[in-house]
Amino acid sequence: MASKIKVDQIQTADGSGTIALQNQLSGMTNASMPTGSVLQVVGATRTNTENGGFLLNTTSNSYVNAGLSVAITPSSTSSKIMIFVNTSTYRGGSASLTIYRGSTNLGGSTHGMIRMTGAQAYWMPVGLSHLDSPSTTSATTYYLFARSESGTNTYVGGDADQQNSITVMEIAG
Repeated sequence: MASKIKVDQIQTADGSGTIALQNQLSGMTNASMPTGSVLQVVGATRTNTENGGFLLNTTSNSYVNAGLSVAITPSSTSSKIMIFVNTSTYRGGSASLTIYRGSTNLGGSTHGMIRMTGAQAYWMPVGLSHLDSPSTTSATTYYLFARSESGTNTYVGGDADQQNSITVMEIAG
């Protein structure tokens, strides 16, 4: 048979009295955390070996969805969302990567969040991070997008079974 221990008071350090304890979570409907606290973390990974070992192959000079995304529902409109993307590229010329919130490019319209110039004849790791202020409590999806600046093939997502990840953290505002 399991036992339960109920503690409703503790003795002060100097032994001069006791302090009553209250269950701070009982009946709370709107618990608040200090500004900067991590409220939730959501992540997604893809290897996409079914595509021949990459997430995206594009020659488009417009941004194209690379197939890596994650959704989060912020608990407050004052929350910030920290986004981390880990992937890699292999390219025949210059390319840019960026993060979109829904249909909004969070980077620069031309060079996104990272611009890689010249051909790269091997898979090169790429990491992106961005602190966003979506000002919503609706479900919000973040996507990795890429474009080829030179019209040559830009591959995103690694060779064979490399894990590509996107992670978002809600930060109390």
